[in-house]
Amino acid sequence: MKVKKIFTYEWDAIAGVITAVAASVLHLLHVLDEKLMLSIVLALIALLFTNFMRHSRNNELAAEKIELTAADVQRIQAGLKLPEAVLIGPRQIRACHDRFTAHMRGETIWYNVCLSMYRTPALFDALLRPAIENPAISSILFILDDRQIDVWNTTILPQVENCAGGKKVLEPCWRSLDKNISFILADSHASDGAEALLSFWGEPFMAEATERSVPRFVFHVNKHAELIPHLIELSRSHRLGAASSA
Repeated sequence: MKVKKIFTYEWDAIAGVITAVAASVLHLLHVLDEKLMLSIVLALIALLFTNFMRHSRNNELAAEKIELTAADVQRIQAGLKLPEAVLIGPRQIRACHDRFTAHMRGETIWYNVCLSMYRTPALFDALLRPAIENPAISSILFILDDRQIDVWNTTILPQVENCAGGKKVLEPCWRSLDKNISFILADSHASDGAEALLSFWGEPFMAEATERSVPRFVFHVNKHAELIPHLIELSRSHRLGAASSA
């Protein structure tokens, strides 16, 4: 290790300093005359410029390597795109739902969700109340199958009315939904774009019990996914259909 360290020293600079000191001492002792002293000074200046030019070139090479490395890193990052959708399993589904709800903003769409998930006060407070009381959310629109009207009126609506932000929950859009798809769609301030939590009715995505169906697996659909525009169009078509029928 000591030998390697020795090779890193600037020996030309050290030699120049030693030469300058020795010449100064000899000049003071009147061993060197002024002409010879001037020659030594000029030689040292030339050595200084040579050393400076070498370091400048090394700095230029280092800068070029840094630029090439930065370009390579950018190409690698461009190739490492986020997946369009991530499958969330039972162990992470609650944490994923909580993060999604906390990041939602603006208008939100809750399409074909199972209202029985929110029937008990504990589940309502855990899953729906955070969205209702999220100040970043301006409105919550449920697009629901009309077979859930009784559940909404008797169980869900009274709990909504007791929430601080209950007025942002709009009158549900009641439709006859025969699709097995269910999703929550909203803009996210975490990604600055529309995202969705997507699930499907029935096994294995839903754990169906006697009283309620509980999601077991969901897809977190990211903002750049090609599926997002289709979900937006699907919800829009049902909203327009409800408006025209009204």
